Amino acid sequence: MAHCTRPSPRTQAAGSRPNFFRIKNQLGEDIRSETLSDLPRVTQLEAEGETKTDGETASDNESRTEPAPVPTSDDTPEVFNRALSKLSSRWKNWWVRGILTLAMIAFFFIIIYLGPMVLMMIVMCVQIKCFHEIITIGYNVYHSYDLPWFRTLSWYFLLCVNYFFYGETVTDYFFTLVQREEPLRILSKYHRFISFALYLTGFCMFVLSLVKKHYRLQFYMFGWTHVTLLIVVTQSHLIIHNLFEGMIWFIVPISCVICNDIMAYMFGFFFGRTPLIKLSPKKTWEGFIGGFFATVVFGLLLSYLMSGYRCFICPVEFNNDTNSFTVDCEPSDLFRLQEYNIPLVLQSVIGWKTVRMYPFQIHSIALSTFASLIGPFGGFFASGFKRAFKIKDFANTIPGHGGIMDRFDCQYLMATFVNVYIASFIRGPNPSKLIQQFLTLRPDQQLHIFSMLKAHLLDKGMLIASTEEQEAP
Repeated sequence: MAHCTRPSPRTQAAGSRPNFFRIKNQLGEDIRSETLSDLPRVTQLEAEGETKTDGETASDNESRTEPAPVPTSDDTPEVFNRALSKLSSRWKNWWVRGILTLAMIAFFFIIIYLGPMVLMMIVMCVQIKCFHEIITIGYNVYHSYDLPWFRTLSWYFLLCVNYFFYGETVTDYFFTLVQREEPLRILSKYHRFISFALYLTGFCMFVLSLVKKHYRLQFYMFGWTHVTLLIVVTQSHLIIHNLFEGMIWFIVPISCVICNDIMAYMFGFFFGRTPLIKLSPKKTWEGFIGGFFATVVFGLLLSYLMSGYRCFICPVEFNNDTNSFTVDCEPSDLFRLQEYNIPLVLQSVIGWKTVRMYPFQIHSIALSTFASLIGPFGGFFASGFKRAFKIKDFANTIPGHGGIMDRFDCQYLMATFVNVYIASFIRGPNPSKLIQQFLTLRPDQQLHIFSMLKAHLLDKGMLIASTEEQEAP
């Protein structure tokens, strides 16, 4: 006779435990697999790594499963490999970087000689290339090649933003040219509405392109594109503004960044011992400090040489008589030699009591200081970005240097500072913009402003009142 015994609560719980956890684990696995299918591959690997083992922290598991860095191919030209084959890799890289740096400086001199309009076209080409390099990284990371319209939409948004910014620039600086041509006048009048309509079209196209199970990925790339536009296009637009204020505001800041990059590399190569920042292990304090002093001296000398030439100091204007862009003007006080007293502390050292220099040289100290102390943080930011996605360079466009973005990561930060500096300490109200607003008023409003301006100039003694006005009560 079999004995029917009632299982204890402990035994009953143990018997039902497998069924409960089997259902729970299966449900969790289904939810987790469905969620991960919407994530980029990099995010999937991180999420899988975090939940692989119980009781294991994410940092421990990440260090255990992190893939080894992919070896990069040697993009050095074969002619350099043959000529420098007997040198160590350290000195080989030094010579490659040095030769190509000299080549880029020579190209920089050539485009300066060709004038501001060619410089503007070069800035636009650099902007497009930088945008392409950053967007390509996004495509590779998020595997978005199969998403409908997305590559097309990225370039469409670039076109829209450039149309808006360059249209604003042409209207501000070349108002006489815009008013003379009927099509340009119409485009200028409705410029912002047209720009918004173009962007709105792209926005609607993006919404229509959303695909089920890829929503999150598509919004990732939408944000990636707009942040790239903010970093690249906005900064290049500011560079164009600086250029139109006078080529000296374009050449001196860019040259200071280039000088700081070269001199910091040279000082770090020969004297570097103390690491500067973990994001860039090759950067040293010796290179950072040596680059700072060298850049300040370089900025003073370059500013002195350029301040005496009108082609560098005059803003870009459109001449109606010759139908061409000109850079001829009467130098302002900023570019006239003045005498300054040397502080007493330095008089005993150098033996001079006064020194003649251009006021712009004083401003160049601020520009070169920013290029040396704050500008490198643009490079550190780019280094952190590349480390986040485990890449060595943005591209391999320039052997030994990486991509175009690798060379211009500090320039964009510098361009913003120069534009803010000009607006804060140099430039006053824009006469072209005031005239543009004045001409859009009604005739009675224009006459009222004219009367007020005439009365103001008479009070200042800048105009002589006519006989009729003097006899009037």
